[in-house]
Amino acid sequence: MGFAPFSAIDHVQLAAPPNSEDAARRFYGEILGMEELPKPPLLAARGGVWFASGNVQVHIGIEPDFRPARKAHPAFRCDDYEKLIAVLESSGIDVQAADEIPGIRRAHLHDPFGNRIELVAEPLARTNLAENAD
Repeated sequence: MGFAPFSAIDHVQLAAPPNSEDAARRFYGEILGMEELPKPPLLAARGGVWFASGNVQVHIGIEPDFRPARKAHPAFRCDDYEKLIAVLESSGIDVQAADEIPGIRRAHLHDPFGNRIELVAEPLARTNLAENAD
């Protein structure tokens, strides 16, 4: 094919019910440790909230007839997978390990609105290289 039109995902949008911005701030901001981003004024009037962590952005959009995404989901690669899992579990979040892909550590959880989220650990080889670098 020779043509690759995309270089990265700019952001992932997840839906939430009306008046759920505070719950989004607690989950994505306080528990996951993402930074809240200011929304442009015209978009801020619609509600919702945006978050970032490194190059990863999640935009929470308000839907009056909201239904959670139970199958479709973002998968976030984690720098410190074990620490994040521990933080989630200590915050009362149900985290389910997913072992279907050999050699890849990953887990699933749901945000406060029922949207599915996948966490993926950095590959072991990459982690080991970083730990052994001087």
